[in-house]
Amino acid sequence: MSQYVIVGNGIAANAAAENIRKIDPTSPIHMFSRESVPFYYTPALPEVLAGEKDVHGITIHNMQWYTDQGISLHLATPITALDTSSKTLVAHDGSTYHYDRLLLATGSTSFVPPIQGATEDGVCTLRTYADAERIKQKASSAQELVLIGGGLLGLEAGNGLRKAGLRVTVVEFFPRLLPRQMDAAGAAILQRQLEAMGFSFYLDAKTKEIERRDGRLFVKLESGKAIPADMVLISAGVRPDLTLPRAIGLECDKAVKVDDTLTTSKQDIFAAGDLIEHRGIYYGIWPAAMEQGSCAGTVMAGGSALYSGTVISNTLKVVGIGLTAAGKIDPEGTCESIVEADNERGIYRKLVIKDDTIIGAILLGDTRGTDSILTAIKNKKNISKVKSHLSEKTFDYTELNR
Repeated sequence: MSQYVIVGNGIAANAAAENIRKIDPTSPIHMFSRESVPFYYTPALPEVLAGEKDVHGITIHNMQWYTDQGISLHLATPITALDTSSKTLVAHDGSTYHYDRLLLATGSTSFVPPIQGATEDGVCTLRTYADAERIKQKASSAQELVLIGGGLLGLEAGNGLRKAGLRVTVVEFFPRLLPRQMDAAGAAILQRQLEAMGFSFYLDAKTKEIERRDGRLFVKLESGKAIPADMVLISAGVRPDLTLPRAIGLECDKAVKVDDTLTTSKQDIFAAGDLIEHRGIYYGIWPAAMEQGSCAGTVMAGGSALYSGTVISNTLKVVGIGLTAAGKIDPEGTCESIVEADNERGIYRKLVIKDDTIIGAILLGDTRGTDSILTAIKNKKNISKVKSHLSEKTFDYTELNR
């Protein structure tokens, strides 16, 4: 009988635990979380900000699930030390635990750029449920929000607070919104829709300083513009939490390096999720973390599995508008592409093609064929027989994979 320890309680950690249990139904599993609530759907935190859901509405595995699975979940219990020679961990309360196989799935933390005034009261980041609760409390007495960052999570969080009654101004360093998921034409269509909802934007703008003056915050741009606010939300991406991996000497570059079995540079220590890079790629997205956790759990329990990578894709609602962005979106326009743009209906569809295969897609406002398109990208399907029909509105996208 083995003893498994999982540090973390996100999607990678839970996917690993599920797969361990499929192979090994009885061995002890200890799971440690810094948070005080069990596993929840992180992308739903903006709905918490809007007051549309509480913690129960976004919980995926409640405490009963862990009991039923025979998993000892230790909430609000960060790991403070790890000895790889004796295979023991020390929790913040001083208790020690032995492991035969260990998974590190501690995820990432919000990145805060070196902006003067970023630590002022009223300046927030959103990464956890506790963050959402703090932001909600501050928002209850606020009217104007400046959102620094025009990425997916930032826009969703901003929309949640807009629904809660705040006026939202977005400051984005890039000249377009969603720079990782949209090209200029698609981003312009999305921006017009957001402006119609009440958002304001400063694009191609760099924040120089956040200043508190006369009881208010002012976001000062390098252009000299000072934007008044009651709250500031910084959404500038995430960084892997490498504190513990570096303390025990794991090989790291952008993140913890793993092989195709999700094994780290030390025997019997695995890593998955936002903590890792695989074949030089850092994903930082939910689908990749789930696949990595599943693979790691299988291997930890003695099964056979290999992780070969994940097609980088996001399929979700951006402020209520359906969006799928996958693969290489070719913002420079160097590849062949099939584009449909409808400003009036807020639709932008783009398929990027190379050597008769679809290598990327943007589907905004009309996500027909999403599953088939993602499958074709993943499997590098030759589409030469149907390529001439892709611009037809009645095209059956299941034809891509036949």
